[in-house]
Formats: sequence, structure tokens, C-alpha cells
Amino acid sequence: MLGLFSIGVRASIAIILFAGCGYESLANNQDTLLSRVRQLTFEGRRSGEGYYSADGSKLIFQSEREAGNPFYQIYTIDFKTGRTFRVSPGDGKTTCAFFHPNSQSVLFSSTHHDSGAKAKQKAELEFRASGKQRRYSWDYDETMDIFTANIDGSNLRRITKVKGYDAEAGFSPDGKKIVFSSTRSAYVNDLTEEEKKLRDIDLSYFGEIYIMNADGSEQKRLTISPGYDGGPFFSPDGQRIVWRRFNKSGSVAEIHTMKLDGSDVRKITSFKSMSWAPYFHPSGEYIIFASNKLGFSNFELYLVDSRGLCEPIRVTERAGFDGLPVFSPNGLQLCWTSNATSEKQSQLFLAKWNHEAALSILGRSPKREIEQPKISSVVSQDDIRKHVVFLASDELEGRRTGSEGIRKAAEYIREKLVSSGLEPFGAEDGSYDHNFEFTGGVELVKPNNQMILRGHTGEDHTFNLDKDFRPLAFSANGQIEGEVIFAGYGLTKPGKLGVGYNSYGDLKVKDKIVMVLRYVPEDISVDRRQELNRYAGLRYKALIARNNGAKALLVVTGPNSPNAGKLANLNFDMSMAGAGIPVISISGEIGNSLVQFYGKSLKELQTSLDKENPHAVHGLSLPGIVLNIKTDIKRIRKKGSNIVAMLPPNGKAVAAQKSEYVMLGAHYDHLGRGETGGFGIKGEEGLIHNGADDNASGVAVLLEMADQLSSLRKKKPEKFKRGVIFSFWSGEELGLIGSARYSAKPTVDLKQIIAYLNFDMVGRLRNNKLTLQGVGSSTNWKKLIERRNVLAGFDLNLQQDPYLPTDTTSFYPKGIPVLAWFTGSHKEYHRPGDDPDTLNYEGIERITRFASNMVQDLVTESARPDYVKVEKSDQGGSRDAIRVYLGTIPDYSSEDVKGVLLSGVRGGGPADKAGIKAGDIIVHFAGKEITNIYDYTYALDAVKVGMSVEMEVLRKGKRIKLSVIPGTR
Repeated sequence: MLGLFSIGVRASIAIILFAGCGYESLANNQDTLLSRVRQLTFEGRRSGEGYYSADGSKLIFQSEREAGNPFYQIYTIDFKTGRTFRVSPGDGKTTCAFFHPNSQSVLFSSTHHDSGAKAKQKAELEFRASGKQRRYSWDYDETMDIFTANIDGSNLRRITKVKGYDAEAGFSPDGKKIVFSSTRSAYVNDLTEEEKKLRDIDLSYFGEIYIMNADGSEQKRLTISPGYDGGPFFSPDGQRIVWRRFNKSGSVAEIHTMKLDGSDVRKITSFKSMSWAPYFHPSGEYIIFASNKLGFSNFELYLVDSRGLCEPIRVTERAGFDGLPVFSPNGLQLCWTSNATSEKQSQLFLAKWNHEAALSILGRSPKREIEQPKISSVVSQDDIRKHVVFLASDELEGRRTGSEGIRKAAEYIREKLVSSGLEPFGAEDGSYDHNFEFTGGVELVKPNNQMILRGHTGEDHTFNLDKDFRPLAFSANGQIEGEVIFAGYGLTKPGKLGVGYNSYGDLKVKDKIVMVLRYVPEDISVDRRQELNRYAGLRYKALIARNNGAKALLVVTGPNSPNAGKLANLNFDMSMAGAGIPVISISGEIGNSLVQFYGKSLKELQTSLDKENPHAVHGLSLPGIVLNIKTDIKRIRKKGSNIVAMLPPNGKAVAAQKSEYVMLGAHYDHLGRGETGGFGIKGEEGLIHNGADDNASGVAVLLEMADQLSSLRKKKPEKFKRGVIFSFWSGEELGLIGSARYSAKPTVDLKQIIAYLNFDMVGRLRNNKLTLQGVGSSTNWKKLIERRNVLAGFDLNLQQDPYLPTDTTSFYPKGIPVLAWFTGSHKEYHRPGDDPDTLNYEGIERITRFASNMVQDLVTESARPDYVKVEKSDQGGSRDAIRVYLGTIPDYSSEDVKGVLLSGVRGGGPADKAGIKAGDIIVHFAGKEITNIYDYTYALDAVKVGMSVEMEVLRKGKRIKLSVIPGTR
């Protein structure tokens, strides 16, 4: 065997001579990047793994130079004096030292507390004296723990105390956290027989990344992946961790980064070799690491950009070992471990570093090709990432329902279902597609929209569409004529003087065309603005005008307001509920001309109102000014498609007509460019909303389960007493349209579906917290969850309420128990920043395994979950979370319905007690006509808890009067 090097350290590597692979790198970079190369350490058998103090004046490293101890001990070297000082106790094995940012304290790992430490030293010395040799292999001593100490070795404190190898640690830039690697899971977890064998053969397999406070408290595991995760360090800004991950066999390691909570895992290299010991440059621009890309025993240094967008570039040009590279705090010096010594044993080397040249060379590096792993029947992060990266790519333009982008997404999903061997179940014609129509937008029928002024002289003046006026998307169609009356800001808010607000007062607006200012008064306090904003929506202003008897509403943006004088956009409204009267945006010029007939200016009127002057003119009749208005807005009908597939039950289990199924669902549509439903801030207008978490993550879970369960059924068909339906919904972002259409026209009797499991936004697992919603819909859920979470190990948040703002709402009122997986909202929700690199792919993988195990229980067990009609709950999560509580469940997918169609009512709620039923259409409530969901919401705001309210519903075409007593949540 060749002279094998011993690095001690942040990797488990057994070295043998192996031919190079002929990797083509850029031209020789060593002379450009490195200058004044010199050997720093000479004493002892070998030394390595040196790290700078924050002030750059010292280096801490490990070396075999202690008399009577053949193992590494920890030393510091002072660059000013050249003196070295042993920091560690001197006994046992030590490794992986690091400076605290204060440069006065350090950490390292040691076994000196092991009662057998000296015996191990003696045994090693005797072996070396015998002249025998063994292949080098790092010893993952189960007594290795992490210690902190002062720079002089005093105040030694043990901060990890569990069985297992705890090492490879480093402080965060602020000194508050420590990241490290540990094999403790090999000793504390229940292991399978295969894992027990692995522990005996390769303990490093169990190495995982952990994080803790600097005093050793709050130790948390960050990675859960087959293979050795180790060598972690913080990024210079303290926001990410870089480390290397070995595959299950230990033959390949790649560089990764992640956030401090273990989320947003990014694979930085795809070298398919042993790439390890990564370390950030202080600029944060790039990472240096070692890899044997050129031959198994030939480790060279490489650079890669911090996001792994480009191919790494080679730094060193020498056969042998060069590894464990570390930059000085100012980024102008490099220290690394090399066996470029006369004895061919590892020592520390130093060189000047050319940062500018590094950036220049990296800038010329070719773009890295992201591997496209073959989809397999085994749940894996690579497969999940592949699904998400495609579905949330710019190519699909946000997957808006009815768009070309969602068509491409549908093709992708169908392709994967075919490869998984799932049967089409979307229609009787053998298609995966379950098609439906929906309103996908609006457009003006331009010849049929007009506004004509009939003035004092009898002459008509015709205004120009899209220049002078524009109907709004929720305007009613029709033609009206009437006098114009100005009603200030058009606001009505209950309350006494100074608290309430009433733009109408004594104004007589019946059969008039009301003109109002947009928004709220400009010169009021922030608190007052927040109070009034709730009543300032254009729909609400239209409702108030209609309730006061107005024929139509004109809206003008005043000269003191944002977007002064401009017309409001024809924004598509997802509900498409009409306002009941024509609603028209007019330009500032037209608005001003109308009030000028009576010697006023819009500027004068608005300025007076902006200060809430009690003597301001809130209303102004404009007799003699008559407008003839005609509006015609066409709803654009589009086609959408759910994708439905089926894994059949065992043919011998039951007759086909009595087959039972577990249904899984995830919506695959998103928001396009945020035209409706987007929460983008200024500067994000028109940007693609890729929807990685919402809901490429859920789709990826279903596709992975399709592969896994299909493979399992082939091997053990007898276990599948029930079938599994995989449903990918479209139109969810438009109001659960796709799933609602399916539940109304299913491809199997809904009574044959024993449970519906939904996956919506499951990509942001943080701090191991997973929310399961709808647990109250069956008494069976908790037992099943408990059983499977023993292995899954999530910190679960169980929510009882099955009335959720997701596709479960289409099935729970139909008598089907539901369960929804959810990892929580975040600041990128419904914004362009919901991209693939923000997801926690390990978390998605774990969720997939957890859910798949539960599905396997459901298809195997004889008894079906019972159904519980849940009474009102105080938990959040439902769409009707407003102060007054009735327990009605609106059907948000309904179109062309005048009133509010109900898909159901909550068990035991006020609506249920009043006799309100699923399918009822609310048309009158508390003295108000109800034409849409907005009317209903505003009417609920006006009633009192505990006071009986009269209402009317349409039930099978008949108008029925009911009384309901509102409750509170």
C-alpha cells in the first residue's frame, strides 16, 4: 500500500491509488491565485486543519507532536512571535478546533475524559512500534465530545455529553451558535437490522448536522439523510451553513448549503467524487473545497460560486493531498493541509490569495448542468427537487388555470403517472383529464360601452372609453340615465361624531348617479386611516350606493390621492360577483368638469374633505347634469382540467362496484403573474409567481407516493384491500373550482371514498414543526397519526377544524373524513419569491414517507375511518373567520348565481340550528338584498351577536324565510 495520509478530520476517507478521470478544468490557476507558498508547520509526525482567529493573529490546529500520545492534540501558533501553545489537556484524542469570534476562547473535540483514553494511547504506540501498517481510517470514537476553553486551555467545559462522535464544530460569526456533526443517532434511535449492520461496518453513515447554543443548550438536528453529513461551517453573514454530504455508500460526497433551521437545502457541486471540507471566503462570494475529481488519492483544491450556478474551478496543480482549505479573516491569505513535504506527511501550508483573480476566473466558468435524476420507486430528495424545479420554473409562467403554462404542467404530471403505471381515472373515455369550464377573465365589449353627458343646452357630449371612463370588472351590465350627485368619499362607518363617518347624510340619492372619490381622506392619522380603509373598498362603496337607491356609481381618483386622475384598472375579480349596479371609473378631468358646472373644483372639495372638516361639503347635488351610461362586460370562459389517476385495489378483495378508495389531492395551479390573488409589493408587479411551495411541493409529494405505492402494490398486491385515487386539482387559486367540480361530478361514487388527504404548501418545514388539519373529522386520525409519527418524529400541531381554505372543503361536507398537511405560511406566500431554492427538500421527503405510511395503513385496514360532523371551532384556518359567527360554508366556486350559494354548514352552529342547508342560496339577510359574497360579508358585520336576524334563502327554487341567532367565534 502507498503511504496513506492521515488528516484526522472532517471526513472519513480511506485512500488508495486510483487513476485520474481526466477532468478538464480551466487553464492552470495555481500561479494566478496563489503566491508565496510556504510550509508553516514542521514539528511532529503530522499536522493539519488550521483555522484563524477572528483578528488574524493566531491559528489553531491539530498535530501529533505530544510525547507519549500518538494522537492529535490542539495547538495555537502566534503569527507575531512564532510560538506554539497546547490548548488541549494532552491525553486522549482531539480534533476539529475553532476560534470564538472574540479570539480569546476556542472549541475542540476530545476524548480525554474517557477512562480508557490512556490505554488506547498505549495500544496505538505499541502497534506503531511493531512496524505493522493498516489502511488509514478515521476513528469515530463514541466518547468524542465538544469542549470550550480559554485560549490558554483554562476554563475547560464539556458542552456535549451524549454517546456518539461529536466533532467538526464551528462558531457562528456572532459567537452565539455552534454547528457540528454527530453520530449520536447510531446509539439513541431504534435501528433496523440493516442499520445495525451499517453501524458495525461504517459508523460515519450516521453522521448528521446539529446546531446548538454556544453553551451547549438547545441541541437540534438539522439533517436527516442516508449517508455522512459533516464538516459544517457558517457563512460569513451567519445566515447559512455549508457542509458536505456523502451518499449512502460513502463513495461520493458533494457540497451543500442550507439555512440555519435546516431548510432551503442547495446542492452546490455535482462532481460525482469526494468533495469535502468546504469553507466560505469572507466576502461570501465563493466556497473553497477539496475534491479527488482527478484521482482517488489526488485531492486538489477547487472554488465554486456560493449558489453553485457554475462549474467549480481548480486551484492547486499537484499530485497528492491538498485539502482542508481556510481563508484568513481579511480574505487575502489561504491556509491548507498538504502532504507536499519531504516525508509525504501532512503539514500546514500558507499562501497569499488573489481574491480579484478568483472572482474573474469564476466569472468565466461555464454554467453547471443540474443533474436530472431518473425517477425511481424510492422516495428521494432528488426526485422531489426535480418535480419542483420543473413545475416552479419560469417556463410554466406561474401555472395560471387555463394558461399554456398549466398545460405544460399537466403534460408533465400525466407523463409521470404513466411511468408510475397508474390508470387514468378522470373520465369514462379513459382519460386522466377531468375537464371543467370557468370564468377566466373579463373584457369590455367596446361598442356597447358608452357615457354621454346631456347638458343644460340640450347638446350631447360623448366621452371616450379607456380615456375618460372605464367600467369596473364587477359592474352590472345595462343602460341607465340619471342626474349626478357628488357624495364625497362615499364612506359609511357606524359610530358617533369623530368615530363614525357618513358621506350620504341627508343626501337624496335614490335613482341618481352617485359620484365619489376613491380611497379615504388623505390628511388623517394612520390609525384613522386604518379604521376607514375597511370601508373604502370599491365593492363596498358600490354596495352602500346601491343600498341608498343609486342607479350607478362613478369613482374618481382625486388630485390629492395616489394615481391622481387616473382610471382604475379592469382587474379580474376571482369571485366575478356583480355589484348590482353599473360601476364606472372616470378620469380626474371628467370629474372636475362635472363639479365645475356649479362653481366648484374637485381639488377644493377634496382638500376640505381630507381634513375631516365638519363644515366641509360632503354632498353636492348637480341638478341638470344628466348622464346616459351603458355598460357591457363580457366574461371570458376558459377550460380547466383536473388530472385524476387510480391505483386499483386488489382484484380479489372486493367486487369493482363495491371497491373503496383513499383519495389523495394537491392543486397544481398557481397565480400566473399575480393578476389576481397575488400579494406582490411595489416593484413585483407583473413578475412570474412560480409557486414552489404553493403548490409544486404538494404535487411532488403525490408524484413520489404514486411511484412508491405503485411499486409496493406490484410486490404485495394482497395488501391493497382498497385503491388509491391521485387527484391533481386546477382552479384552486380561483376558489377551489376544480375540486368542487369533481365532487359535484365524480368518477366514482363519493360514498366509496373512505378518506381524503390533502397536500397544500408542504415545502417549508421549519424547526421540525408540521401542521395536520382536519383531525376532528374522524376519531381514527389521532391513533393513526400517533402510530406513524413515532417513526417520522415530527413536532406536530394537530388542528381539529376541517373547514379549511383548501380543497378539503370540497369533500368534507360530502361526508368524507379529511386530513390536510401544511408546513405554514411565510413572507413569500403568493409573491414572486416563492421559488424552488426556498424549500426544505429533506422536509418534503420526510412528509412524503410519513403520509405514505398512513396511506398504506388506510388501504390495508378493514375498518374505514368514521365521519364526525365537527361543531364550530375557535381555531383559525377557515375562510369565514369573521367576528360574527353563523357557521355557513359558502361555495366559492359557484358562478352566475345571484346570492350566496352554500356548500354546507358547520355542525352545531347557528346556521345548522336555524335549518339552513347545503345547496341553499342566501338572497336576503338582515334587511339587505344579498347578490354576492361581499354583500353577505358586509351584512354580517352589521348584525349583533345573540340578536335574532331574519333571512331568506332559495331552496330548490322556492324562497324560504328563516330566523338565525348569530354567535361569536
